[in-house]
Amino acid sequence: MELIFATHNPNKLEEIQAMMPGGIKLLSLEDVGLHDEIPETASTIAENAVLKTDYVRKRLNKPVFADDTGLIIPALNGAPGVRSARYAGENRDSNDNIDLVLKNLKGKQDRSAHFLTVISLYLNGVQHLFEGICTGEILEHRTGNNGFGYDPVFQPDGFSQSFAEMDLQEKAAISHRGKAFQKMVQFLETLNIDN
Repeated sequence: MELIFATHNPNKLEEIQAMMPGGIKLLSLEDVGLHDEIPETASTIAENAVLKTDYVRKRLNKPVFADDTGLIIPALNGAPGVRSARYAGENRDSNDNIDLVLKNLKGKQDRSAHFLTVISLYLNGVQHLFEGICTGEILEHRTGNNGFGYDPVFQPDGFSQSFAEMDLQEKAAISHRGKAFQKMVQFLETLNIDN
């Protein structure tokens, strides 16, 4: 079975490919010739994930999934939230986003945060949603060189490393995206997909 992952982000693609079960061939938007920037104009993370799958489904009518993720920081009234990728501006610069989070958290005692990922899967005419949450805290400075996005400043609960200090397998086992993806994989495995 071929399954399209509605992303242009090579880091996300690599992370998900590492977890993909046998019997499913993962295709990126580039693989299927869709080079458009899919609009993310919804007001919630789940709605943005659905927007992305709908965009691809309407053009190709093939099995597709998309994810959307937000970093939610209670001390910042839930920001950056649905605007996590564009927190510091439309140019989607991770370093600028991190700088703004660190600036806005300066002097605040509560540095708790959580990532929320919602995966929208369109398969056989039906939309399915899978959610994953990872709780932790925002560090005062960047540590580590792996990962992407806010990984250098996010330390998951129960660990002494940031996401950016973990390898792909370590991160996938506990991350928001990994948890949501595992729920989707468990669902796909119930379909008895053949090699």
